[in-house]
Amino acid sequence: MSILVENLSKLYGDARAVNDISFEVHSGEILGFLGPNGAGKTTTMRIITCYLSPSAGSIKVEGHDVRSDSLAVRKLVGYLPEQNPLYHDMNVLEYLEYTAQLQGVLPPLIPKRIKQMVDACGLGEMKHKDIGQLSKGYRQRVGLAAAMIHDPKVLILDEPTSGLDPNQIVEIRSLIRDLGKQKTVILSTHILPEVQATCNRVIIINRGKIVADGPIEDLQRSLHGGEKIILEVEASANQSFDLIAVQLKSIPAVETVSLIDERNGTKKLSVETSDATDIRKELFQLCVQKGWGILELHRVQTSLEDIFRQLTSDSTK
Repeated sequence: MSILVENLSKLYGDARAVNDISFEVHSGEILGFLGPNGAGKTTTMRIITCYLSPSAGSIKVEGHDVRSDSLAVRKLVGYLPEQNPLYHDMNVLEYLEYTAQLQGVLPPLIPKRIKQMVDACGLGEMKHKDIGQLSKGYRQRVGLAAAMIHDPKVLILDEPTSGLDPNQIVEIRSLIRDLGKQKTVILSTHILPEVQATCNRVIIINRGKIVADGPIEDLQRSLHGGEKIILEVEASANQSFDLIAVQLKSIPAVETVSLIDERNGTKKLSVETSDATDIRKELFQLCVQKGWGILELHRVQTSLEDIFRQLTSDSTK
Protein backbone atom coordinates (compact mmCIF):
# COMPACT_ATOMS: atom_id res chain seq x y z
CA MET A 1 0.00 0.00 0.00
CA SER A 2 1.08 3.59 -0.56
CA ILE A 3 -0.22 5.31 2.59
CA LEU A 4 -0.95 3.61 5.90
CA VAL A 5 -2.58 5.61 8.70
CA GLU A 6 -2.92 3.81 12.05
CA ASN A 7 -4.66 5.17 15.16
CA LEU A 8 -3.78 8.75 14.26
CA SER A 9 -4.62 11.52 16.73
CA LYS A 10 -3.74 15.19 16.86
CA LEU A 11 -4.35 17.37 19.90
CA TYR A 12 -4.20 21.14 20.26
CA GLY A 13 -4.27 21.57 24.03
CA ASP A 14 -7.50 19.90 25.12
CA ALA A 15 -9.00 20.03 21.63
CA ARG A 16 -8.76 16.78 19.65
CA ALA A 17 -8.62 17.75 15.97
CA VAL A 18 -8.08 14.14 14.82
CA ASN A 19 -9.35 11.32 16.98
CA ASP A 20 -7.81 7.84 16.55
CA ILE A 21 -8.41 7.34 12.82
CA SER A 22 -7.03 4.55 10.64
CA PHE A 23 -7.15 4.03 6.88
CA GLU A 24 -4.97 3.03 3.95
CA VAL A 25 -4.64 4.26 0.39
CA HIS A 26 -3.25 2.14 -2.43
CA SER A 27 -1.21 3.19 -5.43
CA GLY A 28 -3.41 4.08 -8.38
CA GLU A 29 -6.28 5.13 -6.12
CA ILE A 30 -7.89 8.58 -6.10
CA LEU A 31 -9.31 9.14 -2.63
CA GLY A 32 -11.80 11.90 -1.91
CA PHE A 33 -11.13 13.12 1.64
CA LEU A 34 -14.19 15.04 2.77
CA GLY A 35 -15.50 16.76 5.86
CA PRO A 36 -17.03 20.01 7.08
CA ASN A 37 -14.81 22.88 8.19
CA GLY A 38 -12.96 21.95 11.35
CA ALA A 39 -13.50 18.21 10.88
CA GLY A 40 -9.77 17.38 10.86
CA LYS A 41 -9.14 16.68 7.19
CA THR A 42 -6.60 19.47 6.61
CA THR A 43 -4.80 18.51 9.83
CA THR A 44 -4.58 14.91 8.62
CA MET A 45 -3.19 15.97 5.24
CA ARG A 46 -0.63 18.21 6.91
CA ILE A 47 0.57 15.29 9.04
CA ILE A 48 0.86 13.06 5.95
CA THR A 49 3.00 15.74 4.28
CA CYS A 50 5.15 16.25 7.42
CA TYR A 51 3.95 19.82 8.00
CA LEU A 52 2.67 18.70 11.41
CA SER A 53 3.66 15.88 13.73
CA PRO A 54 1.04 13.50 15.15
CA SER A 55 0.19 13.44 18.85
CA ALA A 56 -0.37 9.67 18.69
CA GLY A 57 -0.46 6.91 16.11
CA SER A 58 1.58 6.59 12.95
CA ILE A 59 1.58 7.32 9.23
CA LYS A 60 3.76 5.54 6.69
CA VAL A 61 4.17 6.69 3.09
CA GLU A 62 5.64 4.01 0.83
CA GLY A 63 6.93 2.36 4.02
CA HIS A 64 8.58 5.53 5.42
CA ASP A 65 7.40 6.85 8.79
CA VAL A 66 6.50 10.57 8.85
CA ARG A 67 8.25 11.03 12.20
CA SER A 68 11.41 8.97 11.91
CA ASP A 69 11.99 9.35 8.16
CA SER A 70 10.33 12.65 7.23
CA LEU A 71 12.89 13.65 4.59
CA ALA A 72 12.18 10.48 2.59
CA VAL A 73 8.43 11.13 2.89
CA ARG A 74 8.79 14.71 1.64
CA LYS A 75 10.58 13.47 -1.49
CA LEU A 76 7.70 11.12 -2.21
CA VAL A 77 4.88 13.62 -1.71
CA GLY A 78 3.61 16.54 -3.77
CA TYR A 79 1.37 18.89 -1.80
CA LEU A 80 -0.98 21.62 -2.99
CA PRO A 81 -2.36 23.34 0.14
CA GLU A 82 -5.59 25.30 0.12
CA GLN A 83 -3.68 28.55 0.64
CA ASN A 84 -1.32 28.28 -2.30
CA PRO A 85 2.16 29.60 -1.27
CA LEU A 86 3.71 31.36 -4.26
CA TYR A 87 6.39 34.00 -4.82
CA HIS A 88 4.51 36.72 -6.67
CA ASP A 89 7.63 38.54 -7.84
CA MET A 90 8.92 35.49 -9.77
CA ASN A 91 7.67 34.55 -13.19
CA VAL A 92 6.18 31.11 -13.77
CA LEU A 93 9.29 29.50 -15.30
CA GLU A 94 11.57 30.92 -12.60
CA TYR A 95 9.31 29.64 -9.86
CA LEU A 96 9.03 26.14 -11.33
CA GLU A 97 12.81 25.98 -11.78
CA TYR A 98 13.30 27.12 -8.18
CA THR A 99 10.78 24.54 -6.94
CA ALA A 100 12.43 21.78 -8.98
CA GLN A 101 15.81 22.64 -7.42
CA LEU A 102 14.31 22.58 -3.92
CA GLN A 103 12.75 19.18 -4.64
CA GLY A 104 16.08 17.73 -5.75
CA VAL A 105 15.29 17.23 -9.44
CA LEU A 106 18.55 16.49 -11.24
CA PRO A 107 19.70 19.64 -13.13
CA PRO A 108 19.74 18.00 -16.60
CA LEU A 109 16.10 16.95 -16.10
CA ILE A 110 14.74 20.28 -14.90
CA PRO A 111 13.99 21.85 -18.34
CA LYS A 112 12.11 18.72 -19.42
CA ARG A 113 10.07 18.59 -16.21
CA ILE A 114 9.20 22.28 -16.45
CA LYS A 115 7.98 21.84 -20.03
CA GLN A 116 5.91 18.81 -19.04
CA MET A 117 4.26 20.71 -16.18
CA VAL A 118 3.64 23.83 -18.26
CA ASP A 119 1.91 21.70 -20.90
CA ALA A 120 -0.02 19.54 -18.41
CA CYS A 121 -1.34 22.52 -16.44
CA GLY A 122 -2.06 24.77 -19.41
CA LEU A 123 0.46 27.47 -18.51
CA GLY A 124 1.97 28.03 -21.96
CA GLU A 125 0.59 31.52 -22.49
CA MET A 126 1.48 32.62 -18.96
CA LYS A 127 4.91 31.06 -18.47
CA HIS A 128 6.84 34.34 -18.85
CA LYS A 129 4.51 36.40 -16.66
CA ASP A 130 5.10 37.26 -13.02
CA ILE A 131 2.91 35.15 -10.73
CA GLY A 132 1.56 38.32 -9.12
CA GLN A 133 0.02 39.27 -12.46
CA LEU A 134 -1.90 36.02 -12.84
CA SER A 135 -5.55 35.38 -12.02
CA LYS A 136 -6.41 33.12 -9.09
CA GLY A 137 -7.14 30.26 -11.47
CA TYR A 138 -3.73 30.47 -13.14
CA ARG A 139 -2.01 30.77 -9.76
CA GLN A 140 -3.76 27.54 -8.80
CA ARG A 141 -2.35 25.92 -11.93
CA VAL A 142 1.15 27.10 -11.01
CA GLY A 143 0.73 25.57 -7.56
CA LEU A 144 -0.39 22.27 -9.06
CA ALA A 145 2.56 22.29 -11.45
CA ALA A 146 4.93 22.94 -8.53
CA ALA A 147 3.39 20.08 -6.54
CA MET A 148 4.07 17.68 -9.43
CA ILE A 149 7.43 19.02 -10.64
CA HIS A 150 9.48 16.27 -8.93
CA ASP A 151 7.18 13.48 -10.19
CA PRO A 152 6.07 12.37 -6.70
CA LYS A 153 4.43 9.01 -6.05
CA VAL A 154 1.82 10.62 -3.80
CA LEU A 155 -0.20 13.78 -4.47
CA ILE A 156 -2.10 15.58 -1.71
CA LEU A 157 -4.43 18.18 -3.23
CA ASP A 158 -6.46 20.52 -1.02
CA GLU A 159 -9.13 22.34 -3.10
CA PRO A 160 -7.15 21.97 -6.37
CA THR A 161 -9.81 23.58 -8.58
CA SER A 162 -10.46 26.60 -6.37
CA GLY A 163 -10.77 29.72 -8.53
CA LEU A 164 -10.84 27.87 -11.87
CA ASP A 165 -13.48 28.48 -14.52
CA PRO A 166 -15.66 25.54 -15.69
CA ASN A 167 -13.40 24.72 -18.67
CA GLN A 168 -10.29 24.75 -16.49
CA ILE A 169 -12.04 22.54 -13.90
CA VAL A 170 -12.77 19.92 -16.56
CA GLU A 171 -9.12 20.01 -17.69
CA ILE A 172 -7.75 19.65 -14.14
CA ARG A 173 -10.20 16.84 -13.36
CA SER A 174 -8.98 14.99 -16.45
CA LEU A 175 -5.37 15.58 -15.39
CA ILE A 176 -6.06 14.25 -11.88
CA ARG A 177 -7.73 11.13 -13.30
CA ASP A 178 -4.72 10.51 -15.54
CA LEU A 179 -2.33 11.03 -12.62
CA GLY A 180 -4.35 8.59 -10.54
CA LYS A 181 -3.48 5.78 -12.95
CA GLN A 182 0.15 5.83 -11.78
CA LYS A 183 0.10 7.73 -8.48
CA THR A 184 -1.71 7.82 -5.18
CA VAL A 185 -3.93 10.89 -5.01
CA ILE A 186 -5.76 12.31 -1.99
CA LEU A 187 -8.18 15.03 -3.03
CA SER A 188 -10.01 17.30 -0.60
CA THR A 189 -12.72 19.62 -1.86
CA HIS A 190 -16.10 21.06 -0.94
CA ILE A 191 -17.27 20.69 -4.55
CA LEU A 192 -18.96 17.31 -4.20
CA PRO A 193 -19.76 16.75 -7.91
CA GLU A 194 -16.00 17.06 -8.46
CA VAL A 195 -15.47 14.11 -6.12
CA GLN A 196 -18.06 12.01 -7.96
CA ALA A 197 -16.44 12.85 -11.28
CA THR A 198 -12.88 12.16 -10.13
CA CYS A 199 -12.59 9.81 -7.15
CA ASN A 200 -13.08 6.06 -6.92
CA ARG A 201 -13.30 6.05 -3.12
CA VAL A 202 -14.41 8.48 -0.42
CA ILE A 203 -13.55 8.98 3.23
CA ILE A 204 -15.79 11.35 5.20
CA ILE A 205 -14.42 12.69 8.48
CA ASN A 206 -16.49 14.52 11.07
CA ARG A 207 -15.31 15.91 14.40
CA GLY A 208 -12.01 14.11 14.01
CA LYS A 209 -13.54 10.65 13.39
CA ILE A 210 -14.06 8.72 10.17
CA VAL A 211 -17.80 8.31 9.62
CA ALA A 212 -17.72 6.72 6.14
CA ASP A 213 -15.15 4.95 3.98
CA GLY A 214 -15.75 3.22 0.67
CA PRO A 215 -16.68 3.58 -3.00
CA ILE A 216 -19.43 6.16 -3.57
CA GLU A 217 -21.78 3.49 -4.96
CA ASP A 218 -21.42 1.38 -1.78
CA LEU A 219 -22.12 4.39 0.44
CA GLN A 220 -25.20 5.22 -1.62
CA ARG A 221 -26.57 1.70 -1.18
CA SER A 222 -25.74 1.36 2.50
CA LEU A 223 -27.24 4.70 3.54
CA HIS A 224 -30.38 4.59 1.43
CA GLY A 225 -31.17 0.96 2.23
CA GLY A 226 -33.73 0.32 -0.51
CA GLU A 227 -34.19 1.51 -4.07
CA LYS A 228 -36.24 4.50 -5.17
CA ILE A 229 -37.58 4.49 -8.71
CA ILE A 230 -39.43 7.23 -10.57
CA LEU A 231 -42.14 5.85 -12.85
CA GLU A 232 -44.37 7.95 -15.09
CA VAL A 233 -47.14 6.11 -16.88
CA GLU A 234 -50.03 6.92 -19.18
CA ALA A 235 -53.06 4.91 -18.12
CA SER A 236 -56.75 4.86 -19.00
CA ALA A 237 -59.11 7.24 -17.20
CA ASN A 238 -60.55 4.49 -15.00
CA GLN A 239 -57.09 3.60 -13.65
CA SER A 240 -56.92 5.62 -10.44
CA PHE A 241 -53.72 6.15 -8.46
CA ASP A 242 -54.97 3.83 -5.71
CA LEU A 243 -55.63 1.05 -8.21
CA ILE A 244 -52.23 1.49 -9.88
CA ALA A 245 -50.52 1.53 -6.46
CA VAL A 246 -52.16 -1.77 -5.49
CA GLN A 247 -50.97 -3.37 -8.71
CA LEU A 248 -47.42 -2.04 -8.25
CA LYS A 249 -47.35 -3.40 -4.71
CA SER A 250 -48.00 -6.86 -6.12
CA ILE A 251 -44.28 -6.86 -6.94
CA PRO A 252 -42.79 -8.49 -3.79
CA ALA A 253 -39.99 -5.97 -3.13
CA VAL A 254 -42.21 -2.85 -3.44
CA GLU A 255 -42.82 -1.21 -0.07
CA THR A 256 -44.38 2.19 -0.83
CA VAL A 257 -45.86 3.95 -3.84
CA SER A 258 -46.36 7.73 -3.76
CA LEU A 259 -47.99 10.06 -6.25
CA ILE A 260 -45.65 12.86 -7.34
CA ASP A 261 -47.78 14.47 -10.05
CA GLU A 262 -50.90 13.79 -12.10
CA ARG A 263 -51.91 15.61 -15.28
CA ASN A 264 -53.29 15.00 -18.77
CA GLY A 265 -53.90 11.31 -18.10
CA THR A 266 -50.38 10.63 -16.84
CA LYS A 267 -49.27 9.76 -13.34
CA LYS A 268 -45.75 10.29 -12.02
CA LEU A 269 -44.98 7.93 -9.15
CA SER A 270 -42.24 7.25 -6.64
CA VAL A 271 -41.79 3.52 -6.07
CA GLU A 272 -39.63 2.50 -3.11
CA THR A 273 -38.39 -0.98 -2.23
CA SER A 274 -37.59 -2.53 1.13
CA ASP A 275 -34.09 -3.54 0.03
CA ALA A 276 -31.59 -2.85 -2.74
CA THR A 277 -33.35 -5.12 -5.26
CA ASP A 278 -33.48 -3.64 -8.76
CA ILE A 279 -37.13 -4.04 -9.86
CA ARG A 280 -37.04 -2.02 -13.08
CA LYS A 281 -37.52 -5.15 -15.19
CA GLU A 282 -40.55 -6.22 -13.13
CA LEU A 283 -41.99 -2.70 -13.36
CA PHE A 284 -41.55 -2.68 -17.12
CA GLN A 285 -43.20 -6.08 -17.50
CA LEU A 286 -46.14 -5.04 -15.29
CA CYS A 287 -46.66 -1.85 -17.29
CA VAL A 288 -46.71 -3.83 -20.55
CA GLN A 289 -49.12 -6.35 -19.06
CA LYS A 290 -51.50 -3.62 -17.86
CA GLY A 291 -51.23 -1.60 -21.08
CA TRP A 292 -49.71 1.46 -19.41
CA GLY A 293 -47.55 3.65 -21.62
CA ILE A 294 -44.15 4.23 -19.99
CA LEU A 295 -42.99 7.83 -20.22
CA GLU A 296 -40.25 7.64 -17.60
CA LEU A 297 -38.52 4.88 -15.63
CA HIS A 298 -35.28 5.47 -13.72
CA ARG A 299 -33.56 4.81 -10.41
CA VAL A 300 -32.92 7.68 -8.02
CA GLN A 301 -29.57 7.35 -6.30
CA THR A 302 -28.67 8.99 -3.03
CA SER A 303 -26.37 11.86 -3.97
CA LEU A 304 -22.99 12.40 -2.40
CA GLU A 305 -24.38 15.65 -1.01
CA ASP A 306 -27.18 13.71 0.73
CA ILE A 307 -24.62 11.28 2.18
CA PHE A 308 -22.39 14.13 3.34
CA ARG A 309 -25.26 16.00 5.02
CA GLN A 310 -26.61 12.87 6.67
CA LEU A 311 -23.24 11.93 8.17
CA THR A 312 -22.05 15.40 9.18
CA SER A 313 -25.24 17.31 10.01
CA ASP A 314 -24.47 17.17 13.75
CA SER A 315 -21.45 19.37 13.09
CA THR A 316 -23.72 22.34 12.56
CA LYS A 317 -25.63 21.89 15.80
